Amino acid sequence: FLCHGNICRSPMAEFIMKQLLEQRGMADRVEVASAAVTADEISGGIGNPMDPRAQRELTRRGVPFGQHQATLLKREDYDRYDYLIAMDSENFLAMNQICGGDPDHKEYKLLQFAGSYDDIDDPWYSNDFALAFDEISRGCQALIEQL
Repeated sequence: FLCHGNICRSPMAEFIMKQLLEQRGMADRVEVASAAVTADEISGGIGNPMDPRAQRELTRRGVPFGQHQATLLKREDYDRYDYLIAMDSENFLAMNQICGGDPDHKEYKLLQFAGSYDDIDDPWYSNDFALAFDEISRGCQALIEQL
């Protein structure tokens, strides 16, 4: 899962998806990770932790999470993963640029799995972590049905 800084939406998606996989007995068959498409939340090679507001929303919704530090998407990740999933159009374009295109058709926006091309707005700016959670959860639920 990919977003701008890997401190809000993409780690929320990572932990929501991990919980859904665990609930369905699929956790040992699917690797889930998240990353940023910019280095804005990474300084000196060290990523910032998940935004406390994202942590609070995950806790409020009963989604367990562990330690998380922002990490940057690398070109090699294209070959490593079956899906690369962005939260919005800007992230999608950056992901595509970092990966050098999408010859294997692995790149998506999360809500595509739920039948929408809408963006998941960045709650870092909107401060609406509940809405971001709802949209991410809807996308993850649809993705898991496809898996």
